Amino acid sequence: MISDKLKLTAKEILEKEFKTSLRGYNQEEVDKFLDMIIKDYETFHQEIEELQKENLRLKKQLEDAYKKQNQTQVNTTNFDILKRLSNLEKHVFGSKLYE
Repeated sequence: MISDKLKLTAKEILEKEFKTSLRGYNQEEVDKFLDMIIKDYETFHQEIEELQKENLRLKKQLEDAYKKQNQTQVNTTNFDILKRLSNLEKHVFGSKLYE
C-alpha cells in the first residue's frame, strides 16, 4: 500500500518546527508554503485511496467477467460435443438407432 511508503504525514508536516537563526527564514512565508504542501499532500493521499479502491473494483469486475466467459465456453463446448456426438451416431447407426 502506498501509505506504507510515505515518509511524512500531513500532520507531521503541519507540526514541523524549524529552528531560527539571526538571518533565518520568514516564519510566515514558511508556514504558508507548508500549508500548501499539506493541502496537496492530503489531495494526493485521497486520490491514491480512490484509485486503489477503483483498481480493486475493476480487478473484481474483470475476474467475474473471466469466470462468466469460462462458464459460457464450457457450456458451449459441452453443447457442441453433444451435437457432434449425436450427428456421428446418426451417421454411423443411421435409422437403426431409433428403431
